[in-house]
Amino acid sequence: MLDSFLQDLTYALRGLRAKPAFTTAIVLTLALGIGANAAMFSLVDRLLFRPPPLLKDPASAHRIYGVQTYRGKERVGFGGQYARYIDLSKWTRSFERTAGFTERDLAVGIGDASREMRIGVVSASFFGFFDAPPALGRYFLSSEDTFPTGAHVAVASYARWQTEYGGRKDILGTKVQIGSEVYEIIGVSAAGFVGLWPNEPPAYFIPITTYGAAFMLHGGLPKTENWWTTYHWGWMDMIARTKRGVSDAVANADLTQAFIKSIDAERVGSPRNPPTSTIRPRAMIGSILAERGPRASGFSKVAAWLGGVAVVVLLIACANVANLLFARALRRRREIAVRLALGVSRGRLLSQLLTESLLLAVAGGIAGVLVAQWSNIGLRMAFLPGAVSHSVFGDQRTLIFAGVAAVAAGVLTGLAPILQASRADLTADLKSGAREGMYQRSRLRVTLLLMQGALSVLLLVGAGLFVRSLNNVRNVRLGFEADPVLIVSLNMRGVQLDSAHEVDLRRRLLERARATPNVRSATLQIGIPFWSTWSQNLFVAGIDTVARLGRFDLSAVSPEYFETMGTRILRGRGIQATDLEHSQLVMVVSQAMANTLWPKEDAIGKCVKMSADTNPCRYVVGIAEDIKSHQLSNEPDMYYYMPATQFAPNQTGIFVRVRGDASQYAEAVRRSLQTEMPNPAYITTTPLSQVIGDQTRSWRLGASMFSAFGLLALLLAAIGLYSVIAYNVAQRTHELGVRMALGAQARDVIRLVVREGIGFGIAGVVIGGAIALWAGRFMAPLLFDVSPRDPVVYAAVAVTLLLVALAASWLPALRASRVEPTRALRYE
Repeated sequence: MLDSFLQDLTYALRGLRAKPAFTTAIVLTLALGIGANAAMFSLVDRLLFRPPPLLKDPASAHRIYGVQTYRGKERVGFGGQYARYIDLSKWTRSFERTAGFTERDLAVGIGDASREMRIGVVSASFFGFFDAPPALGRYFLSSEDTFPTGAHVAVASYARWQTEYGGRKDILGTKVQIGSEVYEIIGVSAAGFVGLWPNEPPAYFIPITTYGAAFMLHGGLPKTENWWTTYHWGWMDMIARTKRGVSDAVANADLTQAFIKSIDAERVGSPRNPPTSTIRPRAMIGSILAERGPRASGFSKVAAWLGGVAVVVLLIACANVANLLFARALRRRREIAVRLALGVSRGRLLSQLLTESLLLAVAGGIAGVLVAQWSNIGLRMAFLPGAVSHSVFGDQRTLIFAGVAAVAAGVLTGLAPILQASRADLTADLKSGAREGMYQRSRLRVTLLLMQGALSVLLLVGAGLFVRSLNNVRNVRLGFEADPVLIVSLNMRGVQLDSAHEVDLRRRLLERARATPNVRSATLQIGIPFWSTWSQNLFVAGIDTVARLGRFDLSAVSPEYFETMGTRILRGRGIQATDLEHSQLVMVVSQAMANTLWPKEDAIGKCVKMSADTNPCRYVVGIAEDIKSHQLSNEPDMYYYMPATQFAPNQTGIFVRVRGDASQYAEAVRRSLQTEMPNPAYITTTPLSQVIGDQTRSWRLGASMFSAFGLLALLLAAIGLYSVIAYNVAQRTHELGVRMALGAQARDVIRLVVREGIGFGIAGVVIGGAIALWAGRFMAPLLFDVSPRDPVVYAAVAVTLLLVALAASWLPALRASRVEPTRALRYE
């Protein structure tokens, strides 16, 4: 068997080497198909399937989610409160371990050497979820992770230990400033341990209680609330490991009971919160991978679709290669018949053909890995810019997938020539010329060609729908102008200022910003759309519970806010310089908020009480246009604004509006404002458009990748159509010569050949369009304000494919029209 295989391999190599152009075309075609699949598998695998490194028993580890109903719609989310985490840990019996965690970008180091880094903020129990003993020292203990203060200890990541400390063992006991606090390094995590953040590994891990205490110490919460008991501060997530033998249903029931009990405990401090019978709370376990849901992002859903699209591209590539191999098998009919006549068994012959196709697939797979490596870099930079670079060559799972894809492609592409050889008619093939019966036996080639055209239509329709969705998203009126606005964040790093000095610092920052070249205006703000939100309990006369009507977010602003953001005042007025601390309390509400609270009345002059119904009235003085602050949907969010001087001016950030694209001036504004900051505090500037861009990445991914795959499929289909038409013309040379000898003109021959190509195109459009219409209903939730049956998209795709069919058949048609009749009549 080994000798036979080696002989087949040698024969295949010799045959392929004799036709380098044919071999190169097939290898490149398979490389594109396999490479596209490997690149998408690498992305989808990391998002949806691959558990975090070193996680013990991934099947029993889960994220915890809570579900509540507001205005008939369910909201899924843990809630993020430390108090909720404590409640569920204490009142459940289905879990052997629970842990709280979050991640933050905090400044590490002192002075000019400080840099923002990803920090893992975790409970001491977090490390027990992983089989990752520390490389040096120890992890922090539960006794060092207790409220209200926690211990100032930190664990350095293995990568940080190697790069910053050179792997020195005297790192233990070293002090490092992280954020506003100084921590003592007590250990180094295991090599490869990245927690739950494989794409953005933390540089350090710190106790969750220490971070919470620091947040409260530096004014993050009102002094009337304890950070570990409040349900108003949502900032973290929770994971749990189920006990052996506990089913998902039992765990969910246990969680729901504890969740309801926790909400009842929350109502003790906020009795006006909606009753549990209204919000119908329940809790459940979910995948440890956040992208899998139940809060699965649109990005992950589109990525999963693109994984299927990549398979379609591979099928098109296989059909193309199968067509080429089938044509080669037809040309070798007489050779195959001679070999059979000389005693070669059909089994051995089929083995040789399969060996040849597998050899081509292996070569295509190797080239495909190179394509995947290049594509992976592009995908990461475009859609996961913060992720650590991963080489495909060192990714065993991706390499195995590429190998399986290559073998599958080899088998699929080998079926066509094998089928042809298995049906060989020895007597007829020995007697036949090159022309006899060829044209009639190419039905399989036509079938493969139609499949390529139909699948190309499917991908192009998907590309068109996502492109239109992305265009619709970009045209959505957000209620503010993101492109010229910079988010200015103040990182105080432990600098203690009293309220008067805090207010003075922000006043000086505003003045400095307005004096900076290319800055048009600047304003204070609390709350950043799509980034961070603030809310308080509201009380309105005539409404029993305002919270049951939905979420109302606030921002505390200075008079220049609406000019800076480009948000229009529809009626009344905005915030003015005369709205001071001891002036009449005022607020501006969005149109959606006014319609919700006073549906048939004029909102101007209405009284709203905040925090408690015993507090004084805050009067509505203006109606602002609606804004989007949570998601890009057609439903506006409910927002209200109040003067920063009447809220908490020492807790506000700053928006700066520049002349042009904010990203061009981000560094200049940062340097200008940094001069006002006391050491070691510092400024960071972020374009608001960057935050909005994170919301649109699912449509950007769909539009770009569907388009790329669609164009690739169209190219492969064009090549396939050209090869089929050219082959058919070559086989009909005698017939065309007879036609021309009998008086047919060149234009008649061109029309005959082009009509065949257009016929293939029309058939592909019809079949592919039908498949796209059927599949559109599944894609509809991923689109934005566009129907999956949009006639404009289908018409554009149909015209595109027909033009490609015309172009692919034109050259063979010209060649056919130039055949000399006398030569064609002698053609054999």
